[in-house]
Amino acid sequence: MEHEPGGTIVGLPENARRPLKPGETYVPVIPDETGIYEVTTRSVTMGLLFCAIFAMAAAFLALRVGQGIEAAIPISILAIGMAPLFARKTTLLENVIVQSIGANSSHVVSGAVFTIPALYMLAAEPGSGVMEPTILQVIIVSFLGGCVGILFLIPLRYHFMVELHGKLPWPEGTATTEILLTGERVGTQAKILALAAGLGALYDGLVTSFHVMAEEISFRAVGLGGLLERHFMTLKVLNNAAIVGIGYIVGIRYAAIICAGSFLSYFVFVPMVHAIGMYVPNVLAPGAVPIAEMTIDEVFRHYVRIIGIGGIAGAGILGIMSSLPSMVRSIGANIVGLSHQDERAKTEVPRVDRSLPGSFTAVGLIIFAISAFVFFSFGLGSSSSMLYAAVCTGLVMVIAFLFAPVAARAIAIVGTNPVSGMTMLTLIIVGFVLLKMGLTGGNGMFITMMAGGVVCTALAASGALASDLKVGYWIGATPARQLGLKFLGTLVAAIFCGIMMWVMAQADPGQGFGTSAIPAPQASAMKEILVGIFGTVAAPLQWYLFSLGVLLSLILRMAGVPPLAFALGMYLPMELNTPVLLGGILSWFVARKGKSDSDADVKARTDRGILIASGLIAGGAIVGALDAIVNAIIKVTTGSTTLKDTVHLLSDQAFEGIPGELIAIVALAALCVFVVMFSRRAEPA
Repeated sequence: MEHEPGGTIVGLPENARRPLKPGETYVPVIPDETGIYEVTTRSVTMGLLFCAIFAMAAAFLALRVGQGIEAAIPISILAIGMAPLFARKTTLLENVIVQSIGANSSHVVSGAVFTIPALYMLAAEPGSGVMEPTILQVIIVSFLGGCVGILFLIPLRYHFMVELHGKLPWPEGTATTEILLTGERVGTQAKILALAAGLGALYDGLVTSFHVMAEEISFRAVGLGGLLERHFMTLKVLNNAAIVGIGYIVGIRYAAIICAGSFLSYFVFVPMVHAIGMYVPNVLAPGAVPIAEMTIDEVFRHYVRIIGIGGIAGAGILGIMSSLPSMVRSIGANIVGLSHQDERAKTEVPRVDRSLPGSFTAVGLIIFAISAFVFFSFGLGSSSSMLYAAVCTGLVMVIAFLFAPVAARAIAIVGTNPVSGMTMLTLIIVGFVLLKMGLTGGNGMFITMMAGGVVCTALAASGALASDLKVGYWIGATPARQLGLKFLGTLVAAIFCGIMMWVMAQADPGQGFGTSAIPAPQASAMKEILVGIFGTVAAPLQWYLFSLGVLLSLILRMAGVPPLAFALGMYLPMELNTPVLLGGILSWFVARKGKSDSDADVKARTDRGILIASGLIAGGAIVGALDAIVNAIIKVTTGSTTLKDTVHLLSDQAFEGIPGELIAIVALAALCVFVVMFSRRAEPA
């Protein structure tokens, strides 16, 4: 373990990331000392506050653009950056607790937004028989899923942390640990993050709330938009700082793949469908009017977008099939790991190894089983048959038991969690079982999706928990305290995620889930799987297009192109994908190495650019979430009037049309210049 003069910790012990030699033990950064502040009113309060804020922001972004916020790193930076606000210096262990609680926001949101919006979409379709979920049901699904994911990983803590020490890379945990250990330097990073968040909030607030410039750039102001429309094409860019930040984080390659899917939809499929439809006078379902009478957006929404949905579903299924052998091996290793527990007596176990006892897990799983049974029966309106509730509870527990540790191992190895594919497999299993038992129609789809929501959240929770436990293991946090507070953080994240989802569901017809305003791409694919299982009547053409998407995902996989990214691009409206590409281009400019640049120069620029992008994402998402909340309040109290209509800087709408678009182009260009120039000014520490 290295120290600077004065005792400031600058790095992990030398043996933190390598297998231990025979007889060697790992001593964390903060060993088994007592009297160091860890779980305090400050750390718990800050953690819960960040958890609530980032849960709403992450839900907003995930539903809007299909990309969430990885909250661990921004929260770590903010936790350390806020230390000067207190009389007593915040300890490293307190910051670990803040980060561990706050990070619950990401995994709870991931589980909820991948599944529950499908029920809102189905409820909006006449004759589906699906009821709209209540805010309480959404909260319960998220909380139950998070709890069972934590419970199934508690017995595996010793296996993952101790037995597999140095054998897994833990990319996300490594990045978070490095942030927490950088000490005073993070204070400067926190200032940059706060500056970028303020800029993102100001920029997106001026666009979406006060409408001082165009929210969507169609390039009509420079003549390009009209030229493309004559050929039934369009090129649009959403004027949004948060989405530009997302593109920066994902990088040029991934952003280009997403946008390539959008270009295929809007530059090839949409004009092709229109050209053929000009000779088809009849209405082709699911369209409501002949294709010749449709706009570009209507052709995309009714026909082309369905190919993208099929591609998303196909990518998830292919992901499961390709990873099935490793999943089977992982399940076997995890089951073996359950039998390898710390054999030391409780009094002999040092603080840094003290976890929750096995009895806690057993009692917790019993409580979960009872709660889930009650929820699947009375809470979902199926009390007429307790058998359905019992079967759903059993399936959820078995699937979560098998897959939750798999998700944790995936996070440990590659840093990504294949949660969407495993959730699709869960829906297929639960749906077919319930269908064979005689549960059909809207009730079958509703209960199946709720079960899928519990499993999806459990998988996301177990992966995030494993990463947080590794951070605590390296630094020297008390595992029992981390685990206990995870349940509290899960509850807070579930509440605020449920609130945000309900708020966004209050949008006017045509602006809700599944529309261009709130696409919720993963949930749309889940919805189509439900419809296919339970035999809801759909147009033959709709299933044909869906099948084309599945086939396209297979072709992309054969060509070495990530099918999920490409299919997301095909499904999402172009205006959401082009700013992602713009952000990816900015990241390329920042990381570009000049002749006189060293690797340290490039790393410093890249790190600052990621920090600025993270701030733009957080600030823009928070103001977007607040805007949605205010709009919902206004709608409930005054009707359908939105904040954009109520608070407008000029009554004559002077910022709309061509003038508003010109202002937007200049403002977006200025934002891009700022990101590149400020990032490239960074110097090595």
